[in-house]
Amino acid sequence: MPYPRLVLLSGWGIDRRIWQSLEAYWPRETEVQPIDWPGYSEGDGGTPALPANATMAQLAESMATSLSHDTVWVGWSLGGLLATALLDYLPAPKGLILLGAGATFCADDGVTTAELKAFQRAFQRDPTATWQHFLRWQAQGEPSPRQAYRQLRDLLGETPPADSITLATGLQWLASIDNRSRLAAAPCPVVRLTGEHDPLISPVQRSASERLSGVGHCPMLSQPQALAAAINHHSTQMANADMAVL
Repeated sequence: MPYPRLVLLSGWGIDRRIWQSLEAYWPRETEVQPIDWPGYSEGDGGTPALPANATMAQLAESMATSLSHDTVWVGWSLGGLLATALLDYLPAPKGLILLGAGATFCADDGVTTAELKAFQRAFQRDPTATWQHFLRWQAQGEPSPRQAYRQLRDLLGETPPADSITLATGLQWLASIDNRSRLAAAPCPVVRLTGEHDPLISPVQRSASERLSGVGHCPMLSQPQALAAAINHHSTQMANADMAVL
């Protein structure tokens, strides 16, 4: 039985260190590779930053080697939106697991377009303070929000792991990406996992996902063992889908 090969993709303002808490819980046979988006952790083997207002085609070119077709892509938050959008540009993977990511970021019954625009204006005024606010916001749905926020700060430090141009481009992508048509005709199996208390996912989008009980947007911090088990379960099915067809 083939075992899954996973590529883990993080979200806005957070690099691959977010996945460290899962390391102890992956099955020995599962190959796991957390990678960074362009512009994150450049001094630590990361991918060079893209220019301001980068296009999805430029992102695809930068990520083509890392996002292999014989892996399962696991995209968290903005990472899930981007991974889905890249299905138009790169060979389809074995499967796509979206964690805390819907078809769009903004929703009338969730984070509204007006709220995101206000966040973008705040980011222009003070990028670091706005990033720190976002970390607190993400932690709100966890069983212990203060503990989750401390975990994020311990992992990432006091400043963002990417420059302001990279982060501003990410906010533009959050505002503009609409994956509804891509998900309706996806070229690979897709599973959506959402924390039942995720403050960034609207109730309607949450209802279209498999719910992770008792957690919010950061289950890798509050329930790493359960999250690793859920990802491994679905990725194993995806990795063996070709065998099932034969």
